[in-house]
Amino acid sequence: MLECKDLSVFYGQHHALDQVSIKIKAKEIVVILGANGAGKSSLLKAIAGIIPKAEGSQVYIDSSDITHLPAHDIVKNGIALVPEGRGIFGDLTVLENLKLGAFLERANGSGSDNLNRVFSLFPRLSERKSQIARTMSGGEQQMVAIARALMSAPTILMLDEPSLGLSPILCSELFKTLEEIRKTGVGILLVEQNARQSLAIADRGYLLEIGRIIGENNAELLKNDPSVQKAYLGGVSSRELPDSKETAEPINASLAESNTDKCIILPSGLGQRTIDTSQIISDNINNIIDQAAHIKFEYLGNNIKAATTVASGTTASNELKSILASIEQSALNARLPIKKVNQQMETNQFQGQQKPKIEIYKKPKIDVYRRTKSKAGERMVKLKK
Repeated sequence: MLECKDLSVFYGQHHALDQVSIKIKAKEIVVILGANGAGKSSLLKAIAGIIPKAEGSQVYIDSSDITHLPAHDIVKNGIALVPEGRGIFGDLTVLENLKLGAFLERANGSGSDNLNRVFSLFPRLSERKSQIARTMSGGEQQMVAIARALMSAPTILMLDEPSLGLSPILCSELFKTLEEIRKTGVGILLVEQNARQSLAIADRGYLLEIGRIIGENNAELLKNDPSVQKAYLGGVSSRELPDSKETAEPINASLAESNTDKCIILPSGLGQRTIDTSQIISDNINNIIDQAAHIKFEYLGNNIKAATTVASGTTASNELKSILASIEQSALNARLPIKKVNQQMETNQFQGQQKPKIEIYKKPKIDVYRRTKSKAGERMVKLKK
């Protein structure tokens, strides 16, 4: 079992991981979900010993402390990382790449068994074991990278974005293969942007946000959680789109009271809340609407003049007049020909001032050279204009 306690990572002053604690058991797939820059890749690299861990971090594999071990010793303890971008040796054959994964002592005794197991998981590699790796497709190169990691007989296999750049068909094949790898007894820690497919095969999941674990649960519950659906699965929270009678009735009932001095506020994810409009604006909302509805405007040349209100005894505020006049002027300008509007803008902007000259084209400078021969050899001579 792999266990991390209070794992922190710094890049200079940037706090990439802040006291992250996770567990991965054998025969278990655990997925790390998070946005770009959340620290997912940093987590895998820190566990693998590729980047340094901050003081206070603890990493254990089968109760053995591997926190301060170098990367090659961490691999010897049973942790294999398939990095983003695969990292295979492109100029070597498939078989040579796989043999490089089996150089550890823990894999030497069962090297041929591991190779047969890998070829059973990836039959295509068996067919192309003599092919140069860089001549293979992206999906096939990903197979080589995973197979090479499995050749070290790991206890925990860590994968960083394994489906990146793969077609939907190859993605489906990859995730099916990961399920088969789990059956061999290997635990899998998976960082994957394809949250829907990764949760479909995972046992548990962690939510990582700005370097911190903000949630943990089994994959089925995470997949059905509205906030996870909205953030990672492209879904919509049921709390935001009520479709049941129980939820719809109180909303309709509140709207039915629209003749009162109240309004309905439905903030995202927080449910229904009714508040007085007096908490938002000082004046009575009905008076403001009534005043706005009874103001008339007259178009006089280029000016807008607010007339008296129709309703007797009702006077609109100066602020409301200004807003409505601005809207009306914008609408009138939109109806004028473009040329006339431009003329008005030029008149208003440059009245009594010299218009600026804007150079929009400059003749390029061209130098002409002629090739001449001499005893010293050929040379280029610039011609005078």
